[in-house]
Amino acid sequence: MSSSRSPGRHRLGVLIVAAASLITSLLVIVPAAAADTLLSQGKPTTASSTEGIAFPASAAVDGDNGTRWSSAFSDPQWIQVDLGASATISQVVLNWENAYATAFQVQVSANGTTWTTVHQTTTATGGTQTLNVTGTGRHVRVNGTQRATQWGYSLWEFKVYGTTGGTDPGGDKLLSYGKPGVASTSQHDANCWECTPARAFDRDPASRWATATDSGWVDPGWIYVDLGATAQIKQVVLQWDPAYARSFQIQVSNDAANWTPIYQTTTGTGFKQTLTVSGSGRYVRMYGTQRATPYGYSLWEFQVYGTGGAPITPPPLPPDPAQPPRLVWSDEFNTAAGTKPDPAKWTADPGTGPNNELEYYTNHDNASMDGTGNLVLEARKQATPGSSCPTDPMTGSGTCQYTSARMNTGTKFTFTYGRVEARVKVPKGNGLWPAFWMMGADFLTGRPWPYNGEIDILEVLGKDVKTAYSTVHAPAYNGGGGVGSSYTLPGGADFSADFHVWAAEWNSKGIVYSLDGRTVFTIDKAQVEATRGPWIFDHPFYIILNLAVGGDWPGPPDASTPFPARMLVDYVRVYQ
Repeated sequence: MSSSRSPGRHRLGVLIVAAASLITSLLVIVPAAAADTLLSQGKPTTASSTEGIAFPASAAVDGDNGTRWSSAFSDPQWIQVDLGASATISQVVLNWENAYATAFQVQVSANGTTWTTVHQTTTATGGTQTLNVTGTGRHVRVNGTQRATQWGYSLWEFKVYGTTGGTDPGGDKLLSYGKPGVASTSQHDANCWECTPARAFDRDPASRWATATDSGWVDPGWIYVDLGATAQIKQVVLQWDPAYARSFQIQVSNDAANWTPIYQTTTGTGFKQTLTVSGSGRYVRMYGTQRATPYGYSLWEFQVYGTGGAPITPPPLPPDPAQPPRLVWSDEFNTAAGTKPDPAKWTADPGTGPNNELEYYTNHDNASMDGTGNLVLEARKQATPGSSCPTDPMTGSGTCQYTSARMNTGTKFTFTYGRVEARVKVPKGNGLWPAFWMMGADFLTGRPWPYNGEIDILEVLGKDVKTAYSTVHAPAYNGGGGVGSSYTLPGGADFSADFHVWAAEWNSKGIVYSLDGRTVFTIDKAQVEATRGPWIFDHPFYIILNLAVGGDWPGPPDASTPFPARMLVDYVRVYQ
């Protein structure tokens, strides 16, 4: 197996999510009346700005008082939540961080564009505010106009209570899943394999439709779906590839010949667009009239929601882990010295490494227990190159200068969501590259990287053992363009001096990375979809441990590199 595991060269900085203070955690939030329902939790949320990727808008509606949204340091700023359906709003609860609003309005809207104010103040004092309001709308916004500090606006929680008149928020059905699609042209070549219309309607964010290269990079370009019967269309979700439409219409038709626009824009932004619409028809079309790039039009997903039609029920999405989590898989590596990795849990992954690495991974020859509770992955410089290297089936060569260990749980254990952690001591030395990471399990059944997805939890370069990296890779952001961050230890300590616990908390909203219990980086699904491309991490993954030698990113070892070099793993655990 191989994949490019370089974290993003696009540095996002060291992002640390602050925990709520003791005083904040003890504040009592007055609940809404028993007849009303919390409507906002987990709903799509956007904001005028964020202080950084660690403070996304979605953190204000996640039900966690230890995560927050924080804005840029200017006036005005806003945050709004889409409840998914029109609701009667009775109460809004705001749990402010110290950076609160002195003056703000609470506003409601049917379309996310025209707003009605249901509460306003110029003398707010921060803390937790429980506001009894009266209003109707699908969207609810807090619009801050005057800050209380020199910082921005920041909310631990933004809760909206009310009733929906018997309609659950977001209760409209996905009508387009698995339905036939037709397009002006479609691409099918080495650059976009099977990028046919059906790929936009498969609810698979890693497959896409694209217009053909030979005749499709022209205006107009279009794609439509046959819903099977007349439907009331209420929402269209477009997840664009970088080849997106600047100007386009959403159109409906009963005969796929006569089309009526129900949405149009000349300022399309690409990435993910959630469009509230109103129209009736059996066919729904995206009709692009101006491309944003020299290329054609391309959509990862084209989803139509509403009532009627002849919907096919899609497979259920994976549930988030239960709380509190429980241990579901682990390896403590507590067997006798020299024992090989447990074959019931791990598979050796022999062969040459990717990324122009120099090592040959052996069949567990370089992996064993040390007898004191650790797995040892050992990189060795061969005294006689090729003396212990079997023939590489990829190259036909039996020579190599370095050997090392790579192992995975692919055919033994896969999982979707949870907390995965390992306690690791990394080696120091030029050219060394230890890693603890995960690959999408569909890689084992033929889906190529990066379409399967990759979640890197720990990467450290032996030439700079004061910096670690965590990154995710997907079709729209991979290799040097992956979404990730670097981070350090307090005081700039050396990672190779001791063991440290790297962990990833992974669920349907994103991934929170931590080091020794301290949050170091948060990847928010909604923000990635809105700014980088489709999120492809809602399916089974498996665990990988390896110690690479050389490669494009770390560079080669030299005379100062100590061999044998050892990566020690105290344990690997998965909680769900």
